[in-house]
Amino acid sequence: MSASVAWPQPAASVAASSYPAKAIKFVVPFTPGSATDILARIIGDRLAMRWGQPVVVENRPGAGGTIGAAVVAKAEPDGYTLVVVSVGHVVNPQIYGNLPYDTLHDFAGVIPFGNLPSVLAVPPSLAVKSVAELIAMAKARPGALNYASGGVGSASHINAETFRAATGIDVVHVPTKGAQEMMVETMTGRTQFGFYPIIAALPMIRDGKLVALAVSSGRRSAALPELPTIAEAGVPGAEFDFWIGLLVPAKTPGMIVAKLNSEIAHILAEPEVRQRLAALGVAPMPMSPAQFDAYMREEYISLGRVMKAAGVTPN
Repeated sequence: MSASVAWPQPAASVAASSYPAKAIKFVVPFTPGSATDILARIIGDRLAMRWGQPVVVENRPGAGGTIGAAVVAKAEPDGYTLVVVSVGHVVNPQIYGNLPYDTLHDFAGVIPFGNLPSVLAVPPSLAVKSVAELIAMAKARPGALNYASGGVGSASHINAETFRAATGIDVVHVPTKGAQEMMVETMTGRTQFGFYPIIAALPMIRDGKLVALAVSSGRRSAALPELPTIAEAGVPGAEFDFWIGLLVPAKTPGMIVAKLNSEIAHILAEPEVRQRLAALGVAPMPMSPAQFDAYMREEYISLGRVMKAAGVTPN
């Protein structure tokens, strides 16, 4: 009987089978306290507990999320440097003409963390109590009202432009560096409205610092069930979902991507996590890596059209 030969495994396979063997970094290309940051920390903490390895969240905000995304695009594709992106990730090519990465080819989707509606809100000082009143004010004062966003091409910008197109109002865009700054701009009255991630705006709404008018999704939010959807408030065609998900560099071994997807899917299914996310208005969005990649390609095309209709061109 001949002896069997144990052929050496390729280094990549060995590394994948022992993954994770050290700390993992979640790069969040937005400010602390943003919806993306909050979800990254919730999932990162649970992943660290399951795997016994630290999951470090590193905020790298700026340029609509492209600074943080560039860091991960150039990182070693070994599963230890990942990026938590929002829907704005697939819109950035319509805004930035010379990105240091290819949005569709330099990343691989792992899993969406979920999608959540934004909330249309105004400052108490505006004395507006409904979407209809806001639209009437904007139409009575063309070009006089400002809306805040997290930056050109951010989800809040796309959401507001969808609303502007559906209502025909003439308003001025005031980009900021993220959710916290845009809320400050509106709370102080320097901007008159905005579409804020519900996960970040809830504390301000509950404290009376922002007045919520409607949610942007096609269905009401469990976090603010009394609020109408944007369609129920009289603006059909302005619906928009804000999704957040995890990506890795494109050449990351499939075994690692599959392991990350499986572990995070288990975390998202845990009753405690589901309840916590539901309280923040986050709806489940279960997908395999392949499904997530296909979904992002579809979003790349459809939301690119929205930006072009808004007159946005790559700079």
